[in-house]
Formats: sequence, structure tokens, C-alpha cells
Amino acid sequence: MNIPKHVAIILDGNGRWAKSKGMPRNYGHVQGAKTVEVICEEAYKMGIQYLTVYAFSTENWNRPKDEVDALMKLLRNYLKTCLKTAEKNRMCVRILGDKTGLDEDIRKRIAELEEATKNNDGLHFQIALNYGGRDEIVRAVKGIAEDVKEGRLEAGAVTEQLISERLDTGGIPEPDLLIRTCNEQRISNFLLWQLAYTEFYFTPVAWPDFSREELEKAVEAYNHRDRKYGGIKEE
Repeated sequence: MNIPKHVAIILDGNGRWAKSKGMPRNYGHVQGAKTVEVICEEAYKMGIQYLTVYAFSTENWNRPKDEVDALMKLLRNYLKTCLKTAEKNRMCVRILGDKTGLDEDIRKRIAELEEATKNNDGLHFQIALNYGGRDEIVRAVKGIAEDVKEGRLEAGAVTEQLISERLDTGGIPEPDLLIRTCNEQRISNFLLWQLAYTEFYFTPVAWPDFSREELEKAVEAYNHRDRKYGGIKEE
């Protein structure tokens, strides 16, 4: 089986999954965080080298305050857990998004996590936090514009490659496969630049129920795509 080098996942359905069980939405987020740990391990065992998950978008701040507060508390705990997991599995962790919008203690934990894991040679794991694809592109363009203004860069030197390098994902290969759970079929401002040639896979399974078997189904579907022509392979 041809294993995609880079898989990106939009983690959807935590709240609906919890509601279906008569539990509060935050219960779904807790279970969803546990699923992230499982899939990180299973993805690496399968041979996936890069895994990027959409954990908290710039739009998620518009959710009810108690839910946002609970998500931030969960994030703080998860960053601690992630550090231990990374040490155990030699996972290299990188946070995508506008970190300036996060509380100082979270930014400090992110810096510690990235520094401690930067030389690890296991799974490259990217977490999108306070992330929006449009915001990412705007931040990159502003940085390029500033360099042109200050004479550090010629306008004619601006290329697709340069823009790619200035994005949060600079140095990371573009995703081969995007998975979105819970039957939603949109990309929701996620990796807008990077998904230009990515294969999409949508599943009705809510994120807390996502498993190795579901990941294998997605990879199997990916194997039936014709990456050269963008269509379905003929039998």
C-alpha cells in the first residue's frame, strides 16, 4: 500500500459525539484529545511521516466563553502530556497559527515543547492552534512586504516557493491527504495554500470514534486516487 507522507486532519464532531451520549460538549473535547494521542502513534506505525491536526481555529474564539475556557484548560494539560509522549516516541512537535493570540503561559509551554522536541526523528506532528488559513497568508504577505519596503528583498524575487517558506508550515511538505471527520465536507479555512493538490477524504465517523481502522480506510481510499491526473484509477 502506498502510504501518504503527510496527512492533515480536521478534527470534527467532538461536541455532537458528546451530545449523542447525553454528555456535555467538553466531555467530547476530552475524549477527542485522547484520540489524537492514539492516532499519532498509529499513524507513525503505518509509515506516515507528517501529521497535522486542526485543533483550534481563529473562529473558535466565537464559541461560548465556558467552552473556550474549557478548551484552553484542556490545551494546557495536553501540552504537558504531549511533551511526555514526544519524549517517549521521539516525536517532533510544531505549533501552527498566531501564537500571540494565546495566553503567556500557553506560549511558554509551546516554546518549551518545540525546543525539547525539535531534533526528534520520529513522527513530525503539527498542531494548528489559533490558526486560520487566510490569517496565515496575511501574516506571511505582511512579512514579505516589510522586507521589500526595508530593501531586504526585491519585489521580483517573490515566488510561490518564497511564500510557502514564509507560511507557518515552512519546511514541511504539503499534505498528500486531508481527512475530515463527522461528515462535514468543507475545509473551514484550514491550510488554504497547502491543500492545492491534496486528496480529500470525508467520513461520517466523529473524531472521538476515529481509530486505526478508520485511518486505514482513508489511506486505502487515497490509494485508489490517480495522483497524476487527479481522477479515479481505472481497473
